Amino acid sequence: MGPLSGVRVVEIAGIGPGPFAAMMLADMGADVIRVDRAGAVYGGDPSTPPKDVMNRGRRSIAVDLKNPEGVETVLKLVENADALIEGFRPGVTERLGIGPDDCLARNPKLVYGRMTGWGQDGPMAQMAGHDMNYIAIAGALGAIGRPDERPQPPLNLVGDFGGGGMLLAFGIACGIIEARMSGKGQVVDAAMVDGTAILTTFMHGFMAMGLWTDERGVNMLDTGAHYYEVYECSDGKFLSVGAIEPQFYAELLEKTGLAGDADFAKQNDRSMWPILKERLAAVIIEKTRDEWAAIFEGSDACVAPILSLGEATTNAHMVQRKAFVENAGVVQPAPAPRFSRTSAEIQRPPSHPGQHTDEVLAEWGVADAAALTTLRAVGAIA
Repeated sequence: MGPLSGVRVVEIAGIGPGPFAAMMLADMGADVIRVDRAGAVYGGDPSTPPKDVMNRGRRSIAVDLKNPEGVETVLKLVENADALIEGFRPGVTERLGIGPDDCLARNPKLVYGRMTGWGQDGPMAQMAGHDMNYIAIAGALGAIGRPDERPQPPLNLVGDFGGGGMLLAFGIACGIIEARMSGKGQVVDAAMVDGTAILTTFMHGFMAMGLWTDERGVNMLDTGAHYYEVYECSDGKFLSVGAIEPQFYAELLEKTGLAGDADFAKQNDRSMWPILKERLAAVIIEKTRDEWAAIFEGSDACVAPILSLGEATTNAHMVQRKAFVENAGVVQPAPAPRFSRTSAEIQRPPSHPGQHTDEVLAEWGVADAAALTTLRAVGAIA
């Protein structure tokens, strides 16, 4: 019974950030119905859920959106929904007959969430793209990497998920709150370029204060400083060091045996950073990652071992906080954030496309048994 229990959401199946937003809403207790393509149905065994854990928590129906009766089926779902999520290029849902005007005509309180890379308007709105492209023009990609080297893409975490899906989930939640006060729905235009841009707000503030430059890899928080860097250990594994504040920096020096060194006393002398980085690297390479982790355990030096995805699931802190859970035989990140009273949880494992068509359409009052037979006969549902 999460904080969004009682909220109903229709998700038009897509890839990447749209499903991530739907997963977050479902984790928080919303009843999210994924509308899969009728042609995607492959008769999967419900006792063996798919492994795509980002599709967890939702039931699936399979509808042919090129069939007028299929479109009508979705619109009837919309009549009973608080929100809809779609991730097509601008104009596609309008051509299908399930665009904002079509849906809001059926349900004036609906929050219509649109997830795109470039946004609903602008000269690039109709262009294809992926995470790397969106974070490139938002300025984030150019800021990540080493001096005089190519920018380093941070997986697809910044555009697709942080700047995309999470932004849309936030927008949907905000829209639902407002609709319940005003009685009016609206369209949420969630664009990955916008979401990525807002994630860089801190850096823009630093630039305005003269504390950040557009040259990557030379600033305090982009590995320019020796006290905010990744270091290799003797076993080829790595250690993260982020000792920014003077008191934390002092503890770093104490734990590494560098306390009292005159050069290291010049913490924020940028001309010294390259030299100090080399010297600190020479110290850290002398021990294994786990030896250093043991030395820094419980300290305020802001040092942590760099773990693989697999190692993260067994880290003592992550285990105690239950940051990862096992569901349907797959270890995966647990719902977040946490609530003291209305705790969030994974409602169900991923569904096979169309697995719940009859169940959902009956439960939501869209079609009784006879209507389901007719819809199936005309090919509107699978």
